[in-house]
Amino acid sequence: MRILSPEAGDVDLVERYAYPPDGAWMRANMVASLDGAAQRDERSGGLGNPADQHLFLLLRGLADVVVVGANTVRAEGYGPVKPSGGWDGVRDGRSPVPPLAIVSRTLDLDFDAPIFAEAKARTIVLTTTTSDPARLETARERADVIVAGKDSLDFPAAVKELEARGHRRLLCEGGPGVLAQVVAAGLLDELCLTLSPLLLAGHPTRILDGAPVPVPPELTLAHAMEDENFLFLRYTRSR
Repeated sequence: MRILSPEAGDVDLVERYAYPPDGAWMRANMVASLDGAAQRDERSGGLGNPADQHLFLLLRGLADVVVVGANTVRAEGYGPVKPSGGWDGVRDGRSPVPPLAIVSRTLDLDFDAPIFAEAKARTIVLTTTTSDPARLETARERADVIVAGKDSLDFPAAVKELEARGHRRLLCEGGPGVLAQVVAAGLLDELCLTLSPLLLAGHPTRILDGAPVPVPPELTLAHAMEDENFLFLRYTRSR
């Protein structure tokens, strides 16, 4: 064992969280309490602090597309992605904001909501061949639609289509069900985990909510940072 001593001075977060220069890369950004809860009062936002929110916005700025589940969109009250003051230079040559790519098998979404109607980058919907035809038609009127898989989303096929559209730097914001599917599909390259200094008990959802992974991926610690007793951990996939 060894002690991870804090470095003096501020950290260049853009440099620390830069994506690899080539190929598709799936990053996930999650937060959890010390006892593993991914939500507080049914929302992940109750676990963070201002540094966590700053990192949340920066990771969006670095990404080409933000992948999120429909349940998280509803529970967290998602709106369209908006430019952030900390994005200076990080989106040069790209659209002002990354689009959201919403995972929804049933298409139970409000297509008149700001997340569609006011998006600066047209929202993408990732769905399956079994989605309701009428809802699918409405989705295609209000968003870009990628259909992949039947009973559940075929994540590898959906990611391949996103990459073909120029979205190789992917950011998954969950929720836990979607992230479990990403991990099960072998697509997770990086996990950014904010560890909140809280103990909540109860029976909360963890950052992955799904069936056990038969062959758990091994991750390597890329860095660990601290702010007001919060730990900001970045793990990358061992290849």
